[in-house]
Amino acid sequence: MKSRAALRISARFSAELLLVLAMLTVALWLLGRMWPIVWPLVVGLLLTTLTWPVARFLRRRGWPPALAASVVTVSFLVIAAGVVALIAVPVASQAGELTDGVVEGIQRLREWASGPPLNIGDAQINQAFDSAVSRAQEGVGSMVGAVVTGVSTVVNGVVTAVLALFLMFFFLKDGPRFLPWLSRQLPGRLATDIPAVFDRSWATLGSFVRSQAAVGLLDAVLIGLGLWILGVPLVLPLAVLTFVSAFVPIIGALFAGFVAVLIALVSNGLTDALLVLAIIVVVQQLEGNVFQPMIQSRGLGLHAAVVLLAVTLGGSLAGIVGSLLAVPVAALIAVVWNYVREQLVDPAGESATDEPAADEPGTGEPGPGAAATS
Repeated sequence: MKSRAALRISARFSAELLLVLAMLTVALWLLGRMWPIVWPLVVGLLLTTLTWPVARFLRRRGWPPALAASVVTVSFLVIAAGVVALIAVPVASQAGELTDGVVEGIQRLREWASGPPLNIGDAQINQAFDSAVSRAQEGVGSMVGAVVTGVSTVVNGVVTAVLALFLMFFFLKDGPRFLPWLSRQLPGRLATDIPAVFDRSWATLGSFVRSQAAVGLLDAVLIGLGLWILGVPLVLPLAVLTFVSAFVPIIGALFAGFVAVLIALVSNGLTDALLVLAIIVVVQQLEGNVFQPMIQSRGLGLHAAVVLLAVTLGGSLAGIVGSLLAVPVAALIAVVWNYVREQLVDPAGESATDEPAADEPGTGEPGPGAAATS
């Protein structure tokens, strides 16, 4: 009898688990189909968490919501354009010097290859060059396809950025009125539970963006200091590029490091380029294994090991985007789980022990996701 009961319980549990997995699969499939809409929404929310403190400050001073949102959005665009200019103008002004350095570096590499121990002659080098050209000509079709794909990616990125900026404006303008409206639409306890979860989720997203900014600033300062000590040119643009690229996991760090090593190679030589590479590797290892888990685990309430596992799992499932969203998704899951656990322990839903879910703990000041009217 006991074995039969155990089998029935196991069968029922397995059936329920399969049903949950099937529903999760369908939800992920729908999410993938709606990704062109979901991705700008996610980017807009992340930008809003970054710019909301300024909009909140202006609204506290009596600014109309539309004016405050407009000023913050325009200021964000100006700052973003200034960052691009800070990187592009010095690079453009030294483009000739960098080009000459690249040519000189290639010539040095050729001279080094022609000497011992390689002893590669000019004929072999020319033959290798001709072979590379012929392979490029044979693969021109795939190259054109890659270019077209790259152009399409750039266009999609521009469209996503524009939609995200518009959504950020509307979130800054009308965000505080969303949850009160949602509460009026939901029946029963959902009118209390859903806004409470959304409110905590908003505070969690803000912690994530601030922690990423802190990690990026730390990377920029350490790598910029190393470049300055070695006398590498374009230190400030490279530091800014390092900070910006910190918001794009894996690819951002690789791109910023490649640019820094290349500039060190063409301007200071191979030895300094290797030193720059060593500095970047050490800083990136400290970031990925020490700084980022520590900062994010404090800000998001997640253990450092959970942060590392979430990034690894997100990258394996969805690549760069998965790595970017893995930590906030894990934190939001933790928010929902903690709220459900609190309600199971205290079915009455008393909030005496609830953490204050606002942009500033203890102030009661609502953010765009707070359940209060503006």
